[in-house]
Amino acid sequence: MTEIDRLVVIGASAGGVEALRTLVSGIAPDIPAPILVVLHLPTGGRSVLPSILERAGRLPAVSVRHEMPLANGQIYVAPPGHHLLVAGDRAALSHGPTESGHRPAIDALFRSAARSTLPTVGVLLSGVLDDGVAGLASIVAHGGVAVAQDPTEALFPDMPAAVLREIPDAVCMPSLKIGETLTEWLAALSEAHAAAAGSDDVMLMEDDIARGAGDRHGHLGRLAGISCPDCHGPLSEIDPGSRRYRCRVGHAWTAAALLDAQAVELERALWTALRTLEERASLAGRLQSEARRRGSDTLVRRYGDMFEECGDAARVIRQHLLAADQQSPADP
Repeated sequence: MTEIDRLVVIGASAGGVEALRTLVSGIAPDIPAPILVVLHLPTGGRSVLPSILERAGRLPAVSVRHEMPLANGQIYVAPPGHHLLVAGDRAALSHGPTESGHRPAIDALFRSAARSTLPTVGVLLSGVLDDGVAGLASIVAHGGVAVAQDPTEALFPDMPAAVLREIPDAVCMPSLKIGETLTEWLAALSEAHAAAAGSDDVMLMEDDIARGAGDRHGHLGRLAGISCPDCHGPLSEIDPGSRRYRCRVGHAWTAAALLDAQAVELERALWTALRTLEERASLAGRLQSEARRRGSDTLVRRYGDMFEECGDAARVIRQHLLAADQQSPADP
């Protein structure tokens, strides 16, 4: 097996399967690097992405097994429920904490590629929110190339658009052109570029957490005054001004993903409150009827007030929830 000395890492989320198929169709079969792919997938089951990508292009594609050797000209796909990481000349799997609610997470793969010091091309395709942007910045800081799918082509432009906002030197191309240009970018990279930036304590700490190694997340920054949606522990800023957070357990969140998760948590809490209020109003109505039959005017007024108060609160919450549903974009 040829020793690897370069990497291609690709991340995608919503709308990413079509973008990946198009990109892979443009890759030359003699590309001098392994290609590692993370697509956000629900935990459980088996991904059919390797067979999809193998049919789309001219390269073999496999679902990664832990410590699988990496070879040039092959595609390695993260299985559901595991982070995909670079470990020397092998691919490693980890059941480390979720990042922005995802495992596999794109940032985890990208950071591990930056840490490997192998010259790397990192690509971010269609998806919502901003998983992968911080990891792509780490690749650039270590001499690699950042590439974003043209947001006007992406089915969900949030992720590539975030790359173009946050990484000024990122290249923007349609997905087919990205595949066709990978070999050219790889040829322009050098080992010296990858090692030039030196170590990054924050990146090393986050990579250790993704690998489930050590307890370095005990040394995060100041508390942010926000709770983790996954475990409800306090979140700390990963790095001042980074708009990224981790809890003591290790769950990671970008600010955008955190806001999205809080909205889901709030909606769940409001539906629970609505159910409780409607049940309370129903029970108060029954007690009011019984009090009326017994001729107890005081209890009639007390339960009547409770019935009206709970009913009014329930109507306000229901109207808010229904309005939020109408404002949400329809699923594709």
